[in-house]
Amino acid sequence: MTLLLLGANGQVGRELRRALAPLGEVVCTTRSGTLEDGAACEVADFDRPESLPALLDRLAPTVVVNAAAYTAVDKAEEDRDAAFRANAESPGALARWCAEHGVPLVHYSTDYVFDGQGTAPYAVDAPTAPLGVYGASKLAGEEAVRAAGGQHLIFRTAWVYASHGKNFLLTMLRVGAQRDELRVVADQIGTPTSAALIADVTAQVLRQGTKASGTWHLTTAGQTSWHGFAEAIFARAVAAGLLPRAPQVVAIPTSEYPTPARRPAYSCLDTTTLRRDFGIDLPAWETALDSVVAELR
Repeated sequence: MTLLLLGANGQVGRELRRALAPLGEVVCTTRSGTLEDGAACEVADFDRPESLPALLDRLAPTVVVNAAAYTAVDKAEEDRDAAFRANAESPGALARWCAEHGVPLVHYSTDYVFDGQGTAPYAVDAPTAPLGVYGASKLAGEEAVRAAGGQHLIFRTAWVYASHGKNFLLTMLRVGAQRDELRVVADQIGTPTSAALIADVTAQVLRQGTKASGTWHLTTAGQTSWHGFAEAIFARAVAAGLLPRAPQVVAIPTSEYPTPARRPAYSCLDTTTLRRDFGIDLPAWETALDSVVAELR
């Protein structure tokens, strides 16, 4: 098959290039038309949703995998229109083309569609109530994909990180090498999920040739706080020789680290339906972290 991968330079996109390669020809797109190594690829501008159908007409993919998104959570608060163009209008344009041409669409969403007031992992059908523009735009994207009426697989994930790109793991390693003490929020609870796992599960599902449509939660197992995640990162980094010593990690409340966008206090996702429907075993978040640290080593 021909798999059109949108957002090929992102954390998930880069892992999808690896994971999808055995399934067929992967045609990559980025906004700039170049990959991170300078190689040329197709251009897909999610700031211009109206331009996407012509790209799809020309490439005629048999599967579309959309890993492109506007992910600047705080910037979105003052850039609402751009967030909605990238996260809602563009996925809607993709989904309508896919529905018209009988092409399955894989799309990724986020734990930020929930308000974080829960105390148990959110089921797929739990009421949504985003706290900010980013979450609202991603929820609107989900709704646009469903409304198109074609075959779609929406995977909600959370706290994504990788051995590349910009993410919490790499920020902790960089800052931890420079400071003896860090202050990290301890009252936001979630599940760190590696981009590699998201890509591998996507490939597993597509390999099964499923005709299903729906929404599934795709994260690792377990939960922690950002503070707990930071401490786990430093322990592994020291053991792997990536850092000479671990800084002290001081636990602070969200109130001491204000941001333009509100974050969900609790955003663990219930992965029961993903595991049941596709027979997929999801590792503990600590196991996935071990794998990413091993890559860095």
